[in-house]
Amino acid sequence: MTDTSDADKERNREIARNEEVKQVTGSIRVSTWAVAVAVIICGILFTLGWLALK
Repeated sequence: MTDTSDADKERNREIARNEEVKQVTGSIRVSTWAVAVAVIICGILFTLGWLALK
């Protein structure tokens, strides 16, 4: 009975580790997209401002 319980606990720990990796990877992916969009928007606004001043 204890062996099954220990095996279940280890399996649950492995699942938790895998889920943590997925969550971190997803967060990095979202952050990368957010930074890219912000850079593009700032570039557009800078270009429009520069053209307006000329």
